Amino acid sequence: MNTLTCGAADDMIVYLQEASELSSLKPQLDELGVPLYAVVKENVGTEIQDFRPHFAGQIFLDEKQAFYGPQQRKMGLLGFIRLGVWQNFIRAWRSGHQGNMNGEGFILGGVFVIGSGEQGVLLEHREKEFGDKVNTESVLEAAKKIVVEK
Repeated sequence: MNTLTCGAADDMIVYLQEASELSSLKPQLDELGVPLYAVVKENVGTEIQDFRPHFAGQIFLDEKQAFYGPQQRKMGLLGFIRLGVWQNFIRAWRSGHQGNMNGEGFILGGVFVIGSGEQGVLLEHREKEFGDKVNTESVLEAAKKIVVEK
């Protein structure tokens, strides 16, 4: 199984922007035979439904949060006083994305490009703070390294 997987923390504005940017790679990923998936940890209200227009791949709900690992990475309330977090929120807002502040909201997300068979993880981007986006060129380069199993 080869995939490009985005683990979105919450339906906050910065995750919608990153989902849109990753979705812009969908035509190239399709050409490479690489599917695009998102793993979300909760569905408060209409969060997944609201996320769908921003994400061109398949979305999986991981209520047990197994995808997020045995030691979840969180950013507490003090994370909101970081300048980088506010810059990321403003960047996403200026790009026209709107989100909500519902749900748990403290678990950090990430992006993984996972190769076929023994290839393993070809790219791993774990957020250091809210809105710490993956470089889409790095994602595309990693996806090109995937050996597609038929």
